[in-house]
Amino acid sequence: MQKQLILYFLLCFSISLYAQTEEPKSDSIKRRDFIKELGQGFLPSKVFKFDLRYLVKYNQYEGFRSGIGGITNDEFSKRFRINTYFVYGFVDKASKYSIGGGIKVFDKTNTWFNYSYTDDLIETGSTQFILDKRFFQFFEPRLLNINLFHKHITNKFTVEHELKKNLLTEVQVRVSNIEPTYRYRYNLGDESFREFNASTAKFAFQWMPFTQFDSETGKISKDGFPKFTLQYTKSFKDIFDGDFNFSKTDLRVVHQINYSKPEAKSIITSTSGWAHGDTPITHLYHAYPNNINKETIGQRFSVAGINSFETMYFNEFFSDRFSTLILKHYFQPFNIGKKFKPQLVLINRYAIGSMKNINRHEGISFNTLEKGYTEAGFELNKLLFGFGLSSTYRYGAYHLPEEEDNIAIKFTFNITL
Repeated sequence: MQKQLILYFLLCFSISLYAQTEEPKSDSIKRRDFIKELGQGFLPSKVFKFDLRYLVKYNQYEGFRSGIGGITNDEFSKRFRINTYFVYGFVDKASKYSIGGGIKVFDKTNTWFNYSYTDDLIETGSTQFILDKRFFQFFEPRLLNINLFHKHITNKFTVEHELKKNLLTEVQVRVSNIEPTYRYRYNLGDESFREFNASTAKFAFQWMPFTQFDSETGKISKDGFPKFTLQYTKSFKDIFDGDFNFSKTDLRVVHQINYSKPEAKSIITSTSGWAHGDTPITHLYHAYPNNINKETIGQRFSVAGINSFETMYFNEFFSDRFSTLILKHYFQPFNIGKKFKPQLVLINRYAIGSMKNINRHEGISFNTLEKGYTEAGFELNKLLFGFGLSSTYRYGAYHLPEEEDNIAIKFTFNITL
Protein backbone atom coordinates (compact mmCIF):
# COMPACT_ATOMS: atom_id res chain seq x y z
CA MET A 1 0.00 0.00 0.00
CA GLN A 2 2.81 2.39 0.88
CA LYS A 3 4.44 1.86 -2.53
CA GLN A 4 1.22 2.75 -4.32
CA LEU A 5 0.82 5.91 -2.21
CA ILE A 6 4.39 6.97 -2.97
CA LEU A 7 3.85 6.50 -6.71
CA TYR A 8 0.64 8.57 -6.66
CA PHE A 9 2.26 11.29 -4.56
CA LEU A 10 5.16 11.56 -7.02
CA LEU A 11 2.68 11.91 -9.90
CA CYS A 12 0.61 14.54 -8.07
CA PHE A 13 3.77 16.35 -6.95
CA SER A 14 5.07 16.68 -10.52
CA ILE A 15 1.67 17.95 -11.72
CA SER A 16 1.43 20.50 -8.91
CA LEU A 17 4.93 21.79 -9.69
CA TYR A 18 3.97 22.26 -13.32
CA ALA A 19 0.71 24.01 -12.43
CA GLN A 20 2.52 26.51 -10.19
CA THR A 21 5.23 27.40 -12.69
CA GLU A 22 5.34 31.08 -13.64
CA GLU A 23 3.61 31.75 -16.94
CA PRO A 24 5.74 33.28 -19.73
CA LYS A 25 3.97 36.20 -21.36
CA SER A 26 4.88 35.16 -24.92
CA ASP A 27 2.79 31.98 -24.82
CA SER A 28 0.46 32.71 -21.90
CA ILE A 29 -2.76 32.20 -23.89
CA LYS A 30 -1.60 28.90 -25.32
CA ARG A 31 -0.47 27.70 -21.92
CA ARG A 32 -3.75 28.73 -20.26
CA ASP A 33 -5.72 26.77 -22.85
CA PHE A 34 -3.53 23.76 -22.26
CA ILE A 35 -3.90 24.05 -18.46
CA LYS A 36 -7.69 24.33 -18.85
CA GLU A 37 -7.81 21.09 -20.84
CA LEU A 38 -5.47 19.43 -18.35
CA GLY A 39 -7.66 20.55 -15.46
CA GLN A 40 -10.61 18.81 -17.13
CA GLY A 41 -8.55 15.63 -17.42
CA PHE A 42 -7.58 15.85 -21.10
CA LEU A 43 -4.30 15.96 -22.97
CA PRO A 44 -5.22 17.63 -26.27
CA SER A 45 -3.94 16.74 -29.74
CA LYS A 46 -5.04 17.86 -33.20
CA VAL A 47 -8.30 15.88 -33.50
CA PHE A 48 -8.32 13.75 -30.34
CA LYS A 49 -8.23 14.53 -26.61
CA PHE A 50 -6.50 11.84 -24.57
CA ASP A 51 -8.36 11.10 -21.33
CA LEU A 52 -5.98 11.08 -18.34
CA ARG A 53 -8.44 9.09 -16.22
CA TYR A 54 -7.35 5.92 -17.98
CA LEU A 55 -3.59 6.47 -17.77
CA VAL A 56 -2.93 4.83 -14.38
CA LYS A 57 -5.04 3.95 -11.33
CA TYR A 58 -4.85 1.47 -8.49
CA ASN A 59 -7.42 -0.54 -6.51
CA GLN A 60 -7.45 -3.66 -4.36
CA TYR A 61 -8.99 -5.92 -7.03
CA GLU A 62 -7.10 -4.98 -10.21
CA GLY A 63 -3.91 -3.69 -8.62
CA PHE A 64 -2.52 -1.20 -11.09
CA ARG A 65 -4.99 -0.41 -13.87
CA SER A 66 -3.43 1.27 -16.89
CA GLY A 67 -4.55 2.09 -20.38
CA ILE A 68 -5.45 4.72 -22.93
CA GLY A 69 -8.63 6.46 -24.01
CA GLY A 70 -10.17 9.72 -25.12
CA ILE A 71 -12.68 11.54 -27.27
CA THR A 72 -12.59 13.35 -30.58
CA ASN A 73 -12.66 17.18 -30.46
CA ASP A 74 -14.26 19.95 -32.53
CA GLU A 75 -11.43 19.82 -35.06
CA PHE A 76 -12.57 16.30 -35.91
CA SER A 77 -16.25 17.29 -36.01
CA LYS A 78 -18.65 19.59 -34.17
CA ARG A 79 -21.57 17.26 -34.91
CA PHE A 80 -20.08 13.78 -34.45
CA ARG A 81 -17.89 12.41 -31.67
CA ILE A 82 -16.19 9.11 -30.94
CA ASN A 83 -15.10 8.10 -27.46
CA THR A 84 -13.28 4.96 -26.42
CA TYR A 85 -10.86 3.49 -23.89
CA PHE A 86 -8.87 0.32 -23.26
CA VAL A 87 -7.35 -0.61 -19.88
CA TYR A 88 -5.63 -3.62 -18.33
CA GLY A 89 -5.56 -4.78 -14.69
CA PHE A 90 -2.22 -6.23 -13.66
CA VAL A 91 -3.51 -8.30 -10.71
CA ASP A 92 -6.76 -9.69 -12.14
CA LYS A 93 -4.97 -9.94 -15.52
CA ALA A 94 -8.04 -8.83 -17.44
CA SER A 95 -8.68 -6.25 -20.15
CA LYS A 96 -11.57 -3.79 -20.00
CA TYR A 97 -12.78 -1.51 -22.76
CA SER A 98 -15.51 0.74 -24.06
CA ILE A 99 -16.33 2.13 -27.47
CA GLY A 100 -19.04 4.61 -28.34
CA GLY A 101 -20.04 7.73 -30.17
CA GLY A 102 -22.61 10.45 -30.47
CA ILE A 103 -24.35 12.75 -32.91
CA LYS A 104 -25.66 16.25 -32.22
CA VAL A 105 -29.18 16.60 -33.57
CA PHE A 106 -30.11 20.13 -32.36
CA ASP A 107 -27.62 22.96 -31.81
CA LYS A 108 -29.95 25.30 -29.93
CA THR A 109 -30.71 22.84 -27.14
CA ASN A 110 -27.34 21.03 -27.35
CA THR A 111 -29.16 17.73 -27.92
CA TRP A 112 -27.01 14.63 -28.42
CA PHE A 113 -27.87 11.00 -29.16
CA ASN A 114 -25.16 8.64 -27.85
CA TYR A 115 -24.43 4.92 -27.82
CA SER A 116 -21.71 2.89 -26.12
CA TYR A 117 -20.69 -0.72 -25.52
CA THR A 118 -18.70 -1.32 -22.32
CA ASP A 119 -17.03 -4.33 -20.70
CA ASP A 120 -15.64 -3.17 -17.35
CA LEU A 121 -16.02 -3.06 -13.54
CA ILE A 122 -18.23 -0.91 -11.26
CA GLU A 123 -17.89 -0.44 -7.52
CA THR A 124 -20.73 -2.22 -5.73
CA GLY A 125 -23.08 0.14 -3.90
CA SER A 126 -21.96 3.27 -5.74
CA THR A 127 -24.55 5.52 -7.37
CA GLN A 128 -23.50 7.94 -10.09
CA PHE A 129 -25.50 11.01 -10.99
CA ILE A 130 -25.29 10.83 -14.77
CA LEU A 131 -25.75 14.60 -15.19
CA ASP A 132 -22.76 15.55 -13.11
CA LYS A 133 -20.34 17.73 -14.98
CA ARG A 134 -17.15 16.00 -15.85
CA PHE A 135 -15.20 15.97 -12.61
CA PHE A 136 -11.56 15.02 -12.89
CA GLN A 137 -9.08 14.35 -10.08
CA PHE A 138 -5.43 13.69 -10.69
CA PHE A 139 -5.62 11.51 -7.61
CA GLU A 140 -8.75 9.56 -6.64
CA PRO A 141 -8.11 8.57 -3.01
CA ARG A 142 -11.04 6.19 -2.44
CA LEU A 143 -10.09 4.12 -5.45
CA LEU A 144 -6.90 2.88 -3.75
CA ASN A 145 -8.79 0.85 -1.16
CA ILE A 146 -11.91 -0.41 -2.97
CA ASN A 147 -12.15 -4.19 -3.25
CA LEU A 148 -15.85 -4.80 -3.95
CA PHE A 149 -16.56 -4.62 -7.69
CA HIS A 150 -18.94 -6.28 -10.10
CA LYS A 151 -18.28 -6.97 -13.75
CA HIS A 152 -20.72 -5.63 -16.30
CA ILE A 153 -21.18 -5.86 -20.05
CA THR A 154 -23.45 -2.95 -21.00
CA ASN A 155 -25.15 -1.58 -24.08
CA LYS A 156 -26.11 2.03 -23.31
CA PHE A 157 -28.12 4.61 -25.24
CA THR A 158 -28.48 8.19 -23.96
CA VAL A 159 -30.18 11.41 -24.99
CA GLU A 160 -28.73 14.67 -23.61
CA HIS A 161 -30.86 17.80 -23.78
CA GLU A 162 -30.84 21.34 -22.35
CA LEU A 163 -34.36 22.54 -21.59
CA LYS A 164 -32.66 25.74 -20.46
CA LYS A 165 -29.08 26.60 -19.70
CA ASN A 166 -29.76 26.06 -16.01
CA LEU A 167 -31.98 23.00 -16.46
CA LEU A 168 -30.28 19.94 -17.91
CA THR A 169 -31.91 16.61 -18.69
CA GLU A 170 -30.70 13.21 -19.77
CA VAL A 171 -32.45 9.94 -20.53
CA GLN A 172 -30.41 6.75 -20.42
CA VAL A 173 -31.35 3.18 -21.35
CA ARG A 174 -28.99 0.37 -20.28
CA VAL A 175 -29.01 -3.37 -20.84
CA SER A 176 -26.37 -5.05 -18.67
CA ASN A 177 -25.12 -8.50 -17.78
CA ILE A 178 -23.74 -8.34 -14.22
CA GLU A 179 -21.46 -10.72 -12.32
CA PRO A 180 -20.06 -9.88 -8.85
CA THR A 181 -16.32 -10.52 -8.46
CA TYR A 182 -16.92 -11.59 -4.83
CA ARG A 183 -18.88 -14.41 -3.22
CA TYR A 184 -22.52 -13.32 -3.43
CA ARG A 185 -25.98 -14.61 -4.25
CA TYR A 186 -29.29 -12.77 -4.36
CA ASN A 187 -32.16 -14.98 -3.22
CA LEU A 188 -35.61 -14.19 -4.55
CA GLY A 189 -38.27 -16.74 -3.68
CA ASP A 190 -37.31 -20.06 -5.22
CA GLU A 191 -34.57 -18.51 -7.36
CA SER A 192 -30.98 -17.71 -6.43
CA PHE A 193 -28.92 -15.41 -8.66
CA ARG A 194 -25.13 -15.44 -8.89
CA GLU A 195 -25.12 -13.69 -12.28
CA PHE A 196 -28.03 -11.65 -13.61
CA ASN A 197 -29.29 -9.19 -16.21
CA ALA A 198 -30.57 -5.68 -15.58
CA SER A 199 -32.58 -3.65 -18.09
CA THR A 200 -32.90 -0.11 -16.77
CA ALA A 201 -34.07 3.33 -17.82
CA LYS A 202 -32.80 6.48 -16.08
CA PHE A 203 -34.30 9.96 -16.09
CA ALA A 204 -32.09 12.73 -14.70
CA PHE A 205 -32.63 16.44 -14.07
CA GLN A 206 -30.17 19.04 -12.83
CA TRP A 207 -31.49 22.48 -11.89
CA MET A 208 -29.14 25.39 -11.16
CA PRO A 209 -31.55 28.31 -10.65
CA PHE A 210 -28.96 30.85 -9.47
CA THR A 211 -26.14 30.03 -11.91
CA GLN A 212 -25.46 32.68 -14.56
CA PHE A 213 -24.32 31.97 -18.11
CA ASP A 214 -22.47 34.03 -20.69
CA SER A 215 -24.93 35.02 -23.43
CA GLU A 216 -22.35 34.56 -26.22
CA THR A 217 -20.43 31.43 -25.23
CA GLY A 218 -23.14 29.75 -23.14
CA LYS A 219 -20.55 28.89 -20.48
CA ILE A 220 -20.97 29.56 -16.77
CA SER A 221 -20.05 33.13 -15.88
CA LYS A 222 -21.08 32.97 -12.20
CA ASP A 223 -21.64 29.80 -10.22
CA GLY A 224 -24.81 29.99 -8.11
CA PHE A 225 -26.28 27.94 -5.28
CA PRO A 226 -28.16 25.89 -4.30
CA LYS A 227 -28.01 23.22 -7.01
CA PHE A 228 -30.50 20.36 -7.27
CA THR A 229 -30.02 16.98 -8.95
CA LEU A 230 -32.83 14.41 -9.22
CA GLN A 231 -32.48 10.98 -10.80
CA TYR A 232 -35.00 8.17 -11.22
CA THR A 233 -34.05 4.64 -12.27
CA LYS A 234 -36.50 1.89 -13.27
CA SER A 235 -35.46 -1.71 -13.82
CA PHE A 236 -37.76 -3.90 -15.94
CA LYS A 237 -38.16 -7.65 -15.58
CA ASP A 238 -38.50 -9.74 -18.77
CA ILE A 239 -37.60 -6.80 -21.03
CA PHE A 240 -34.33 -7.57 -22.83
CA ASP A 241 -34.05 -10.57 -20.45
CA GLY A 242 -34.04 -8.40 -17.32
CA ASP A 243 -34.29 -10.43 -14.10
CA PHE A 244 -35.63 -7.86 -11.60
CA ASN A 245 -38.27 -5.22 -11.10
CA PHE A 246 -37.01 -2.36 -8.94
CA SER A 247 -36.83 1.41 -8.87
CA LYS A 248 -34.42 3.95 -7.39
CA THR A 249 -34.89 7.64 -6.63
CA ASP A 250 -31.81 9.76 -5.87
CA LEU A 251 -31.69 13.39 -4.81
CA ARG A 252 -28.74 15.66 -4.09
CA VAL A 253 -28.75 19.29 -2.97
CA VAL A 254 -25.55 21.34 -2.78
CA HIS A 255 -25.49 24.78 -1.19
CA GLN A 256 -22.53 27.11 -0.75
CA ILE A 257 -22.40 30.19 1.48
CA ASN A 258 -19.70 32.70 0.60
CA TYR A 259 -18.29 35.22 3.05
CA SER A 260 -16.57 38.58 2.67
CA LYS A 261 -13.12 37.14 3.37
CA PRO A 262 -11.37 35.57 0.34
CA GLU A 263 -11.87 31.80 -0.01
CA ALA A 264 -13.91 31.61 3.22
CA LYS A 265 -17.07 29.60 2.60
CA SER A 266 -19.42 26.93 3.95
CA ILE A 267 -20.60 23.99 1.80
CA ILE A 268 -23.64 21.90 2.70
CA THR A 269 -24.21 18.67 0.75
CA SER A 270 -27.31 16.54 1.26
CA THR A 271 -27.74 13.24 -0.59
CA SER A 272 -30.63 10.77 -0.35
CA GLY A 273 -31.48 7.52 -2.09
CA TRP A 274 -34.40 5.09 -2.00
CA ALA A 275 -34.48 1.68 -3.69
CA HIS A 276 -37.81 -0.12 -3.90
CA GLY A 277 -38.45 -3.64 -5.15
CA ASP A 278 -36.19 -6.62 -5.86
CA THR A 279 -32.80 -4.92 -5.72
CA PRO A 280 -29.48 -6.83 -5.57
CA ILE A 281 -26.64 -5.35 -3.52
CA THR A 282 -24.86 -4.22 -6.69
CA HIS A 283 -27.53 -1.53 -7.09
CA LEU A 284 -27.99 -0.57 -3.43
CA TYR A 285 -26.20 2.17 -1.47
CA HIS A 286 -23.14 2.64 0.67
CA ALA A 287 -22.27 6.02 2.21
CA TYR A 288 -18.93 6.34 0.38
CA PRO A 289 -16.70 4.90 3.10
CA ASN A 290 -12.97 5.54 2.92
CA ASN A 291 -11.32 3.63 5.77
CA ILE A 292 -9.14 0.55 5.24
CA ASN A 293 -9.87 -2.61 7.21
CA LYS A 294 -6.52 -2.70 9.03
CA GLU A 295 -5.65 -3.04 12.72
CA THR A 296 -3.70 0.13 13.53
CA ILE A 297 -3.97 3.83 12.69
CA GLY A 298 -0.65 3.69 10.86
CA GLN A 299 -1.79 0.82 8.63
CA ARG A 300 -4.96 2.74 7.81
CA PHE A 301 -3.08 5.90 6.83
CA SER A 302 -4.11 6.87 3.29
CA VAL A 303 -5.63 9.88 1.52
CA ALA A 304 -8.90 11.62 2.43
CA GLY A 305 -11.66 11.95 -0.14
CA ILE A 306 -13.90 14.93 -0.85
CA ASN A 307 -17.33 13.80 0.40
CA SER A 308 -16.47 10.36 1.77
CA PHE A 309 -16.78 9.11 5.36
CA GLU A 310 -13.17 8.81 6.51
CA THR A 311 -13.75 6.65 9.63
CA MET A 312 -16.32 4.32 8.01
CA TYR A 313 -14.76 1.04 6.92
CA PHE A 314 -15.19 -0.31 3.42
CA ASN A 315 -18.17 -2.69 3.09
CA GLU A 316 -19.25 -1.97 6.69
CA PHE A 317 -22.73 -0.63 5.84
CA PHE A 318 -25.23 -1.04 3.00
CA SER A 319 -28.73 0.39 2.69
CA ASP A 320 -31.75 0.32 0.39
CA ARG A 321 -32.69 3.81 1.62
CA PHE A 322 -30.31 6.33 3.10
CA SER A 323 -29.53 10.01 3.62
CA THR A 324 -26.27 11.82 4.27
CA LEU A 325 -25.53 15.37 5.35
CA ILE A 326 -22.02 16.80 5.04
CA LEU A 327 -21.08 20.20 6.46
CA LYS A 328 -17.77 21.87 5.59
CA HIS A 329 -16.55 25.28 6.66
CA TYR A 330 -13.48 26.72 4.93
CA PHE A 331 -11.65 29.45 6.82
CA GLN A 332 -9.70 32.18 5.08
CA PRO A 333 -6.21 30.80 4.29
CA PHE A 334 -3.44 31.73 6.69
CA ASN A 335 -1.22 34.31 4.99
CA ILE A 336 2.10 32.97 6.28
CA GLY A 337 4.13 33.56 3.12
CA LYS A 338 3.81 34.38 -0.57
CA LYS A 339 3.45 30.71 -1.53
CA PHE A 340 2.60 29.24 1.87
CA LYS A 341 -1.07 29.79 2.64
CA PRO A 342 -2.54 26.73 4.40
CA GLN A 343 -6.30 26.57 4.85
CA LEU A 344 -8.23 25.11 7.78
CA VAL A 345 -11.48 23.24 7.07
CA LEU A 346 -13.90 22.00 9.76
CA ILE A 347 -16.05 18.99 8.81
CA ASN A 348 -19.07 17.16 10.22
CA ARG A 349 -20.74 14.21 8.50
CA TYR A 350 -23.97 12.36 9.26
CA ALA A 351 -25.56 9.27 7.64
CA ILE A 352 -28.71 7.28 8.33
CA GLY A 353 -30.20 4.34 6.48
CA SER A 354 -32.07 1.05 6.62
CA MET A 355 -32.37 -2.25 4.79
CA LYS A 356 -35.46 -4.37 4.07
CA ASN A 357 -35.16 -8.08 3.30
CA ILE A 358 -31.54 -8.24 4.42
CA ASN A 359 -31.70 -12.07 4.38
CA ARG A 360 -31.89 -12.02 0.57
CA HIS A 361 -28.21 -11.10 0.35
CA GLU A 362 -26.04 -14.17 0.84
CA GLY A 363 -22.25 -14.44 0.94
CA ILE A 364 -21.61 -10.94 2.27
CA SER A 365 -22.03 -9.56 5.80
CA PHE A 366 -22.72 -5.91 6.61
CA ASN A 367 -24.41 -3.60 9.10
CA THR A 368 -27.20 -1.05 8.64
CA LEU A 369 -27.42 2.64 9.59
CA GLU A 370 -30.69 2.91 11.53
CA LYS A 371 -29.03 4.54 14.57
CA GLY A 372 -27.35 7.31 12.59
CA TYR A 373 -23.62 7.48 11.84
CA THR A 374 -21.63 10.58 12.86
CA GLU A 375 -18.05 11.74 12.46
CA ALA A 376 -16.28 15.09 12.78
CA GLY A 377 -12.82 16.37 11.99
CA PHE A 378 -10.67 18.93 10.27
CA GLU A 379 -8.34 19.35 7.32
CA LEU A 380 -5.29 21.55 7.09
CA ASN A 381 -4.84 21.84 3.34
CA LYS A 382 -2.15 23.16 1.00
CA LEU A 383 0.76 22.69 3.37
CA LEU A 384 3.15 21.68 0.58
CA PHE A 385 2.46 21.59 -3.17
CA GLY A 386 -1.25 20.95 -2.65
CA PHE A 387 -0.76 18.32 0.06
CA GLY A 388 -2.20 18.61 3.57
CA LEU A 389 -3.33 16.57 6.56
CA SER A 390 -6.70 15.57 7.98
CA SER A 391 -7.93 14.03 11.22
CA THR A 392 -11.44 12.59 11.73
CA TYR A 393 -13.16 11.08 14.78
CA ARG A 394 -16.09 8.64 14.82
CA TYR A 395 -18.57 9.31 17.61
CA GLY A 396 -22.17 8.55 18.54
CA ALA A 397 -24.16 5.34 18.08
CA TYR A 398 -21.51 3.52 16.01
CA HIS A 399 -18.54 4.48 18.20
CA LEU A 400 -16.21 1.44 18.43
CA PRO A 401 -14.88 -0.08 21.70
CA GLU A 402 -11.20 0.37 20.78
CA GLU A 403 -10.55 4.11 20.79
CA GLU A 404 -7.98 4.12 17.99
CA ASP A 405 -10.45 2.38 15.66
CA ASN A 406 -12.54 5.59 15.74
CA ILE A 407 -9.69 7.79 14.50
CA ALA A 408 -8.59 8.37 10.89
CA ILE A 409 -5.48 10.43 10.09
CA LYS A 410 -4.82 10.98 6.38
CA PHE A 411 -3.21 13.08 3.72
CA THR A 412 -5.28 15.53 1.67
CA PHE A 413 -4.54 16.70 -1.84
CA ASN A 414 -6.01 19.91 -3.30
CA ILE A 415 -4.82 21.70 -6.40
CA THR A 416 -6.59 24.03 -8.82
CA LEU A 417 -5.37 24.40 -12.41
